[in-house]
Amino acid sequence: MVLMNNKDKYDQMKYNRCGQSGILLPAVSLGLWHNFGGVDTLENSRAMAITAFNLGITHFDLANNYGPPPGSAEENFGQILKKDLANHRDELIISTKAGYLMWPGPYGKGGSKKYLLASLDQSLKRMGLEYVDIFYSHCPDPQTPIEETMDALTHAIRQGKAIYAGISSYSADQTQKASDILNQMQTHCLIHQPSYSMLNRWPEDGLLDVLEKQGIGCITFCPLAQGLLTDKYLNGIPADSRAAKPHGFLTSDKITSDLLKKITLLNNLAKNRGQSLAQMALAWILKDSRITSVLIGASNPRQIEENVKTLNNLNFTKEELTAIDEILK
Repeated sequence: MVLMNNKDKYDQMKYNRCGQSGILLPAVSLGLWHNFGGVDTLENSRAMAITAFNLGITHFDLANNYGPPPGSAEENFGQILKKDLANHRDELIISTKAGYLMWPGPYGKGGSKKYLLASLDQSLKRMGLEYVDIFYSHCPDPQTPIEETMDALTHAIRQGKAIYAGISSYSADQTQKASDILNQMQTHCLIHQPSYSMLNRWPEDGLLDVLEKQGIGCITFCPLAQGLLTDKYLNGIPADSRAAKPHGFLTSDKITSDLLKKITLLNNLAKNRGQSLAQMALAWILKDSRITSVLIGASNPRQIEENVKTLNNLNFTKEELTAIDEILK
């Protein structure tokens, strides 16, 4: 895989403003949750990262626990950065997160300032970076005052180890409170990262309204419901799919006959639009102006290329949207 030195890649990608900030993010970003860890081949990970950048994807999203094993995605991405992307660091938005379990003992997970800042130092070391562009609180921690967690994000920025603060999987009320606290600390919350897809629409219940009001961007993870919103499972469970692997959250028992009926109907609708189901599912999220970017996962470069083609058709008719809602009822 060759890194193309053409500036035209930025013309073929759509970039959206992140909330009320000065940052533009690609409409399609690459998440390194799956297929970038220690159980995967580095060459395939490298090929996917280079393919993404060649297509104008400037945002690479990581977390301390991405792998498996935890930390390995950051280590592998660090190697890719050093070998291929080091000269393009200022063209990239690199994010990482902390919140879930990373090491034993009482300081290896949660929302404490101790854990978050120690984890960020470890992440920077694994990737060989002096700073990340976005540092997230990966999840709310009910055992830690939210003021302490937001103070940790602010401290990371003031240390120069992160440029922007983000939160992930916070409810609408938690997001409002986190944003208010950060504003009091003179640290704007740049972005929120919720799970969101046709099959998982919880952000519509107040969260997106809070983000719009607070001027916070939104980047969605699992927009394809870990591959369910593709044609991958219409004829059984492929051996190389997530549902067939021993690690991950998608298991074969979640692929029910009722779900397959819905996916089949959605797939037929997508064909009528001249898109794959995956492309329609991504376009469906991006139709909302409050969404800055969708985070895609991939197992090979071709999937990234196909997902970026989503941008060729982002418009829906009222009839199409009604039909989608009817299918998903």
